Amino acid sequence: MIAFGPVTSRRLGLSLGINNIVSRKVCSYSCIYCQIGETRHMSTDQEVFYAPKKLFKNVEEHLSRLDELHRPDYLTFVSNGEPTLDKNLGEAIQMLRKFDIPIAVITNASLLHHENVRRNLMEADWVSVKVNTTDELTWKKINRPHSSIKLDQVLEGINKFATVYKGKLHSETMLINSCNDSSEQVEQTASFISKINPDTAYLSIPTRPPAMRDARPATEKTLAMAWQIFSNAGITTELLTGFEGTDTGITGNAFEDILNITAVHPLREDTMKALLIKENTDMAVVESLESLKLIKKTKYKGMNYYVRNYHF
Repeated sequence: MIAFGPVTSRRLGLSLGINNIVSRKVCSYSCIYCQIGETRHMSTDQEVFYAPKKLFKNVEEHLSRLDELHRPDYLTFVSNGEPTLDKNLGEAIQMLRKFDIPIAVITNASLLHHENVRRNLMEADWVSVKVNTTDELTWKKINRPHSSIKLDQVLEGINKFATVYKGKLHSETMLINSCNDSSEQVEQTASFISKINPDTAYLSIPTRPPAMRDARPATEKTLAMAWQIFSNAGITTELLTGFEGTDTGITGNAFEDILNITAVHPLREDTMKALLIKENTDMAVVESLESLKLIKKTKYKGMNYYVRNYHF
């Protein structure tokens, strides 16, 4: 359950996901918009989840089972938790260099005030840091951080990383209706992000079922306003608001592919059906996983999604 996909990414093209955290969700945040549900295991302690050799071997085997059309554009550390909690992240990235595929890490940036976390991330080619707000009360409401984390430390850590990182740095701001989407809040966020000078700042909204149902996406009008504010601040800005498409890579084992993908990436019903066709199977596999309570179906914005069921 380490490598999955590849799946179509709005930022990275074909992205082969790497879940370097254990099967339960371990994170320093419990964001209200998280697509894999609430965090039941809050932590800020780095630990060893998988030996780098085991992670490397799993990715190697997964790549060997993909056809040429699905050779990924990126190997992406995007886990069911916070990937920088992995003490061996830097070593794992170094080992994965053998495949000659760029390596990305998507992080909530909450641990970047630790020097060893910054050192590990320096190994990646592409890093996205989360900056939803610079207001502490709003940050606590949206990200629901571990009690030991302070927002000023998080922002300071992002600044320190940005000054030394040589790869492609990106930021992502999740805009939640009536939380962090006022013009004043957006201007404050844009002011901070302009100082770290990312290659691209992404403005996003929840597009899959969020952990909390009241985490509603910002309106189109608000997104347009936010894009204008960011652009006026001299930031190259893109919106992440659309559907990525139904294409996914497969390994020939539908059971494993569905479990591995839904661990961190809920599958919309049309994407699930497209995957099953490529696997030369049918909904019986999905029904079996549902009956075993390994996945569950949920509805969001009128569409059915299949998500990994961690808390049965």
